[in-house]
Amino acid sequence: MKKLLMIAVLATLGQYIYAQAGLEVSVINRDTNLPLTNYPIRLINESIGFSIEKNSDSQGKVKFRGLSTSGRYTLSTSENDQYYAFEKNDLSLRSNQSSSITIIINLKSAIELEDVVIRGGGFSAINTVNAEVTSELTAKEIETLPIEGRDITRALFRLPNVTQATGFFSEAPTVAINGANSLYTSYLIDGLDNNENFLGGQKFAIPVGFTQNITVLANNYSAEYGQTANGIFNITTKSGSNEITGEAFYITRPGPVIDASSSFAQRDLSGNQVKDGFQRHQGGFGVGGPIVKDRTFFYLNLEYTKDVKDNLLNSPVLGVNETVRGENDFLYFSGKIDHRWNARWKSNLRLNMGDVGIERQGGGLDGGLSFESAGNVQDRNSILIASQNVYNLGNFLSETNVQFARFRWDFANPNNPSSPNVTVLDASTDETIAVLGHPGFIFNSQEETVQLQQKFTLFKNKHTFKAGFGVISADHKLLAGGNPNGSYTVALDAAQIEQVRSLNAGAGLSAFDIPAGAEVRNYGIELRPQSFGTRQNRWSAYIEDLWSVTNKLNVTLGIRYDYDNLSKGGSSSGDLNNIAPRLNANYKINDRSNVRFGYGLFYEKILYAVYSDALQQNRTSPDYLRQLQELIDQGILPSDTDLNEITFEGNLGASFDRNAVQTAGITYLNGPDFSELQGQRETIFDGEDARILNPEGYDNPFSHQFTLGYQNQVDDDILFYVDLIHSRSFNLFRLRNLNAPAPHTVVFNPDFAPGQVRSPEDADRVRPVPIGADSQGGYALVAGDTLRGGARNIVVSETEGTSTYYAANFNLVKDKGEDNYAYRLYYTLSRLRNDTEDINFRASDSNDFSRDEGPSVNDRTHVISAIGYFYPVRNFSISLATLIQSGQPINRIPVFSEFGTTDLNGDGQSFGDAFVGNSDRSPGEARNNDRLPWSTTFDLGLQYQFSFNGGAALELRADVFNLFNAENLSGYSNNATQSNQIQSGPESSGALVIRNAAPPRQFQFGVRYLF
Repeated sequence: MKKLLMIAVLATLGQYIYAQAGLEVSVINRDTNLPLTNYPIRLINESIGFSIEKNSDSQGKVKFRGLSTSGRYTLSTSENDQYYAFEKNDLSLRSNQSSSITIIINLKSAIELEDVVIRGGGFSAINTVNAEVTSELTAKEIETLPIEGRDITRALFRLPNVTQATGFFSEAPTVAINGANSLYTSYLIDGLDNNENFLGGQKFAIPVGFTQNITVLANNYSAEYGQTANGIFNITTKSGSNEITGEAFYITRPGPVIDASSSFAQRDLSGNQVKDGFQRHQGGFGVGGPIVKDRTFFYLNLEYTKDVKDNLLNSPVLGVNETVRGENDFLYFSGKIDHRWNARWKSNLRLNMGDVGIERQGGGLDGGLSFESAGNVQDRNSILIASQNVYNLGNFLSETNVQFARFRWDFANPNNPSSPNVTVLDASTDETIAVLGHPGFIFNSQEETVQLQQKFTLFKNKHTFKAGFGVISADHKLLAGGNPNGSYTVALDAAQIEQVRSLNAGAGLSAFDIPAGAEVRNYGIELRPQSFGTRQNRWSAYIEDLWSVTNKLNVTLGIRYDYDNLSKGGSSSGDLNNIAPRLNANYKINDRSNVRFGYGLFYEKILYAVYSDALQQNRTSPDYLRQLQELIDQGILPSDTDLNEITFEGNLGASFDRNAVQTAGITYLNGPDFSELQGQRETIFDGEDARILNPEGYDNPFSHQFTLGYQNQVDDDILFYVDLIHSRSFNLFRLRNLNAPAPHTVVFNPDFAPGQVRSPEDADRVRPVPIGADSQGGYALVAGDTLRGGARNIVVSETEGTSTYYAANFNLVKDKGEDNYAYRLYYTLSRLRNDTEDINFRASDSNDFSRDEGPSVNDRTHVISAIGYFYPVRNFSISLATLIQSGQPINRIPVFSEFGTTDLNGDGQSFGDAFVGNSDRSPGEARNNDRLPWSTTFDLGLQYQFSFNGGAALELRADVFNLFNAENLSGYSNNATQSNQIQSGPESSGALVIRNAAPPRQFQFGVRYLF
């Protein structure tokens, strides 16, 4: 009932809400190069029936505020006795931003062939308003670019300051700003939050068909924006107008039938690996128009994508060798209604719904043992309902925003939710011959978020005052842990194998087809199959003054405050001192060039995963509390630590090994229920990690950002600009092991020999709380007492990491203008170093993070991006986009065959992903000190339109990705666990085992009907 009431309230508020945009026009007298005062400027948007006229002020400026992002604007003046008329058409605006244009007006005594020169409009425009480092792509450019699958994220890395990112899980966001961790990039829709707050990335993946403009705010942006120190992608959505317009399309990727061959797996749009039999089919439509002419407009967009993919199921012992077909489904619906009540009051209501299913059908890319009964689907479902309103009261502007969002991420929705999961062994060899039933774990995250936002703008003389406040309140719930139906490892003898073969079930074999007499080798079950979570509230407030000191100099002074209640952690209070000043200045040297400078302090939100992991992997057993008290007594935890505040009854599984199974009399499909085993919670030893909430709380990460830039209008349609950027970030998240073994720093010695490897047993003896083991299993030892319910590692998230970033960005942009070509050229020289890479980053030895300081996994050093557009004849366009990047860093780990292990110091952290510090380094090697080869790709797009009477057109398009079929070992974009970035042996060995490569040459074809 509460949800229905909330949706009803939001729908009602939608009558009053509208996103704002702004335009600042500077008018210059060509003869005197001085501002023209009291000069009338008209702004007209016939597509929505809008018209306004204002006179320039004492600085020759006209400021239009509270404008709609719908349709195209015309800026004009009338001819009079002194000056010629001026007109500029086809201006588009972006949400939540103020654009600037400088126009130069000629006296009638001037040469008539040069009656008007305009600087501005589109991308060839000098920003004379502020010093933000920003860039954008318009809908027209997006539609011309070769973009895989109409996925907007495949266009973002074409912008300066943006690179393809290496993530730490398949679905991680694929782009990073300034090389920072992509989880912290902020995504906005029309200025409102679109972030999946558990880990990061978009809630709703906006497709191309609903995108009017993409803007990246990389550095030094307004105090209006916060809760990220990494940068912002703001997407302006499409709106309807007085004309009925739209599109219907079909796109296909035929796959291996026409693509170049490759021995390496590729990634689908979700980031998951695919190989044989992959195809993609997409279709959809968009339509917009008037509901009431000049007042009310609508826009609808629906896009559906189906991926078809084949896996190989191969179990020779069971006589199964079959192709298992699977599908991915992506359905996105968007709708928007805009309404103008009168000249001062505008409203809109926006709805976005996403339904994504990524199938794991069984088998494997090159053969696997997971049968169809073990199949599952990753669901990512989203809904956003947003209402926005702008009240324009002359010199005062008010904007009120409300949004409700729901996101569900079920990582493995099983085909057989009531089944146990079963690993089947051949008793004669102990090799796995089948995996059946439930996937064996649960991860079902749900987030319901309400965002409230209020903004005020006051225009007074030379000042533009902005102030606002807001809250984003997210209710998180997570159902996670092991299989509540039980997990079995069973062994079949020859007769039982033959019995299973005789069923001829093929890929359809299920857990219930295994003989009841199968020998049970192991049994486990989740003891707490319940959801848990908390509410995260993020409050913000800001005030800012844009001071037009002269017609040449603008200075912006602002301050922002943010509070995140999750910063409390396990302490008594949260991080309350997040006060962030912002300063920037923009000085116009002349009508063709300017310089800009900025400094800002930017605070980061806390990813809910940090808090959730501390709950999920936590426990409250008396032995665990005793172990924590010992850490307090040793001074490792603060003396005022409240054990009740830092502990939680999280997920825990009971497990029976072969001997325990026999003792307990457990037979196949007859294991005890979780309710029968609750008493085991107190005595289960955690051989890997247990966690706690930080008793000192979490400081929000923050970044000091400095920028210095220069812009020059080389010609009417050519803009050159350069930005120098420096960022210093602090309080970055990482993991500290409170029960880490004593240092074994000899592993950093290049002369380290196999005989110096420390065994896990030796490492366990030199932990603050020693760890031992006997026939009953592991235990912690405190004051001579054996604590069976303790843990080997006790891990806490801390905010002590740092990073340093330097960059120089050079940009040359040419609009089409009157020519038949356009281009964008970007070059970035950068350096990014840090001592933590991710929220799960650990030091390689005994919490000594200083030894792990090195290049970031997303450090690129050199990035060259070039996009060329050529229009040889009417209705035909050719786009060629190239991306040249220096290679990704290599993290070199020990050679297993040389040392007999990769865990040289015996601390047990060689499990998992070597990127986040879990693995030791190869002796004598620093983290990420080597490089993979450079990556070079060329993507080609060919597009032709057949025009029909009435303005309709049929568009045919072909895209070729990696045109020259280069084998790029850096593999952008990539998942760290699948890449070539982890290599065994020192740099001097030159060893390079190729596990993956970026996609080979691939083709995409499309047809689109426009009306």
